[in-house]
Amino acid sequence: MSAPARPSLKSLTATASGPRRAEPATPLAAVGVPTGAARKGVRTAVGLDPQAGDGRYPVAWLTIVAPRGAIPTATSKCLCGRDRSAVGHRRVLDLIADHTAHRDTCPLRTPQEGRAAA
Repeated sequence: MSAPARPSLKSLTATASGPRRAEPATPLAAVGVPTGAARKGVRTAVGLDPQAGDGRYPVAWLTIVAPRGAIPTATSKCLCGRDRSAVGHRRVLDLIADHTAHRDTCPLRTPQEGRAAA
């Protein structure tokens, strides 16, 4: 009894016998041009962020860099124009307290009309 012969795993394709003309490629659709049924579809607003619902946005940033064994640094920036920095343990702690106090006095966070009435 002999085992059946295994088919070859490689498939050889026939090669062309001579040169032939290249066929032109199909034209690509222009970018942004609606085609077909999409032309009749409903227009939608592009670029809306579905997660920005509550209307809050950052006004002030406090950045602290304190690598192990090195001198810490900190920067405090606000959209009202406040820009302060500190180097060293004591000064960074003072800047943190100053940044926290600025939240109550920042003109962007507290409306001026309400301050005059109060």
